Amino acid sequence: MTATELDITDELIAEASTNRPGETPPDMTPWMRPVVATIDLVNLWAGRITCLLLTPVMAAMITEVFSRSMFGFLVDIGYEDTARTYFGPTLWSYEVTRMIAGAMFMLGAGYALMRGVHIRADFIYRKWSPKTQATVDAILYMAFYFPALLLFLYISGEYTLKAWLTGERAMDTTFMAPLAPARTAMPLGILFLVLQGVSELLKCLYRMGHVRERKFVLFLPFYLIILTITILSVLFPSTLPAGTLIESLTVATGFGEMPSATIGLVMLAVMLLAIFVGFPISFTLIFLGFTFGAWGFSSKLVFYLQTLQFNSVMLDETLAAVPLFVFMGIMMEKAGLMERLFTSVQLMLSRTHGALYLAVLFVSTIFAAATGIVGASVTILGIMAAKTMNRSGYNVQLAAGTITAGGTLGILIPPSIMLVVMGPVLEIPVTDLFAAAIIPGLMLAFLYALYALGRCWLNPTLGPPLAEDERPNDIAYVAREFFLGLVPPALLVASALGSILMGWATPTEAAGCGAFGAVLLTLAYGKFTFRGGYDALIKTLEITVLIMFLVAASNFFGAVFSRLGTPSMLTELLLSLDMPPTVILIMVMALIFILGWPLEWVPIVLIIVPILIPVVAGLAPAMAMSETQMLTWFGILVAVNLQTAWLSPPVALSAYFLKGVVPEWDLKDIYLGMMQFMVIQLIGLILVFTFPKIALWLPNYIYGG
Repeated sequence: MTATELDITDELIAEASTNRPGETPPDMTPWMRPVVATIDLVNLWAGRITCLLLTPVMAAMITEVFSRSMFGFLVDIGYEDTARTYFGPTLWSYEVTRMIAGAMFMLGAGYALMRGVHIRADFIYRKWSPKTQATVDAILYMAFYFPALLLFLYISGEYTLKAWLTGERAMDTTFMAPLAPARTAMPLGILFLVLQGVSELLKCLYRMGHVRERKFVLFLPFYLIILTITILSVLFPSTLPAGTLIESLTVATGFGEMPSATIGLVMLAVMLLAIFVGFPISFTLIFLGFTFGAWGFSSKLVFYLQTLQFNSVMLDETLAAVPLFVFMGIMMEKAGLMERLFTSVQLMLSRTHGALYLAVLFVSTIFAAATGIVGASVTILGIMAAKTMNRSGYNVQLAAGTITAGGTLGILIPPSIMLVVMGPVLEIPVTDLFAAAIIPGLMLAFLYALYALGRCWLNPTLGPPLAEDERPNDIAYVAREFFLGLVPPALLVASALGSILMGWATPTEAAGCGAFGAVLLTLAYGKFTFRGGYDALIKTLEITVLIMFLVAASNFFGAVFSRLGTPSMLTELLLSLDMPPTVILIMVMALIFILGWPLEWVPIVLIIVPILIPVVAGLAPAMAMSETQMLTWFGILVAVNLQTAWLSPPVALSAYFLKGVVPEWDLKDIYLGMMQFMVIQLIGLILVFTFPKIALWLPNYIYGG
């Protein structure tokens, strides 16, 4: 198998569906089959159409950058009138980009659920039997999913209708674009999710076996009655007795008198337990936000709070860079540049002990900036390097550690998708995080290489040179391949990253140009096909929905948590403790490290980090930093910490990616190899923690402050 033949899956997708949409098992209950098939096909075509929306986003960004460049050029040479007439500011591109990108993740949410790509913390879930999994899922669909989404559908529909009736417009630019078309994506996307939820529930009933299925089917009419009464009671409490009854029970049990900050603590504890049950995290957070928000302050207010949070994410121009950077990485993988570069580096260093370790680390550093996807990097490196390493007699543990550690650089070295998402969470410029991550990322790559070469120097048998018959005869050919494999992607990444750091382009503009440049590279290397381009678009939609829907759900959960006042209470408590700020930071880093075992970076960055921000920001004066410097440093510490968690058993998804493409390597050896490099990452984390200027020097040098 080659890297180009592999269907690259993102590390965040725990268990994507393998069934073809519209196909149903022949032994499924007859009345269920047409329902499931129809709904799946509706969302299939919704996804197929929605993924095409990325092309106008890309076109808008390219137009904006070109127009601005030509405007400046013509003004400089004295053609001001021509510049203003043909290449003036294009505010429409800003609106088009953020609104279409926001509509994408909402309209594609049902497709993503059908494909099984909404993230779940499944390290416990996957140990259950299929029948148990199906039963738990069915219960949670009925208890969590449908009540929360039906309420959201009603409120978002009301919100959208108001935008149409009043002709509401965006007020943050002089273009003043109408908001109703973009907002329509919210209730429409939720409708697709509700429909797909029906299909998923019926699939769960089928998988749990006929005995349990019959019991659930008999209960469904009663469930529908209870669900209807519950929703009407919440939306119209004065018209139904159930609303008054719920309020009376709350008062009678004493729950109504509980301080709101304490309710937030209960909410946090329930969240940590609920997400480990294994239901998709986004929908769990939405339900918990609804429930505890209604308990803590107001059911009506919490509904509008969610709608506003989702609307805010949909209109966030910085987050529009996420699908563009994802598409850029996928297209560069399709060009086969990683294989070409690895082979050339391997041949250039063929007479060196540990040459393949260096080749893996060199290639992984370059492509960390291009892809930002750990699972893809580890998988391709394993396919390319493992066979040659085995044939050359390389140590399995050191080889596995090098591949998995090199692959984790993708979440740190910019333009990292994780840093793009983290910027709005920390409320600091993404450019600051990009600049701060460069030196720590390169430092870790250097430490990996130093360790591998040091081991080979002490014990040359760990990485012998290539066999004589595998060494190159034509050095000119090797140099040419190295040039073609390195220079084009390096220039593309450097131009995108450089334009961001220098302030010449926003992250979204640079991502749009980078995505278009990746298409041109794929064309230049003869690897572009319309089918391949479309597959890249649909894959981009899946990853984008996975990240962005969780961003929106986490923002809603965090807004409820903040409204309850719990973050302020925790901040005051921690800052009142008689402990040095470094000890508090060590406690925070230990918490993130432990949570990194069962959870991916997305829920940690979007759920845990916002809770900790007030505490960290409060430490800035004691650390002799500004709040921006403190949060920038903290963001890099979190990123390096999460890299370490990628290599820490028992979850350590990198191990499973590598085992999947190199089945002859024992999982125990892969674990032992990863743990060696996990120690190196901990050393790197300690260095960044001890010497903050490792992260802060470059952004201070570029931007001052």
